[in-house]
Amino acid sequence: MSRIGKKSIQIPEDLTVLYSDKVITVKGKNGSMSNTVHENVDLKIEDQTITVIPKDETRRNRAFQGMTRSILNNMIIGVSKGFERTLEINGIGYRAEVTGNILKLTLGYSHPIEFKLPDGITATVQKQNVVKLSGMDKQVIGQICAEIRSLRPPEPYKGKGVKYSEEYIQRKAGKTGTK
Repeated sequence: MSRIGKKSIQIPEDLTVLYSDKVITVKGKNGSMSNTVHENVDLKIEDQTITVIPKDETRRNRAFQGMTRSILNNMIIGVSKGFERTLEINGIGYRAEVTGNILKLTLGYSHPIEFKLPDGITATVQKQNVVKLSGMDKQVIGQICAEIRSLRPPEPYKGKGVKYSEEYIQRKAGKTGTK
């Protein structure tokens, strides 16, 4: 049972939504996004609401209904408000700085790492160890954050590395040197 898929999506007044030939385009103040709707579902747009309707009530089609509804909701939130993700860098000498669309990271390696941000994603650095990524595509922001985190994942002994701001690193006790 797709409970999320059955909910309708409210369209804010300042957005325009166009749907034709299985392609939906949403335009707002942050820009525009378009996506192809899966062939097993269809959209019904009326009175500033979008409803996702499956072709038939099979389990697979209800799953596509929920997925399509979530993607459309994220598109509407993205072009109206945008998404933001925060990374924290922990470690002595670890820092970040932004020049243009390049994020320069010093993560304890023998060389600094230059990470090129894709179009539509902006980064701001606060206090040299907090990086905020923002943009209108939730999937792209999540992917970029995962790639930056994979450059130096947090380790459990000292907590050094790049982590999400809401992530908790469970610490381990180190070795005890008894003789």
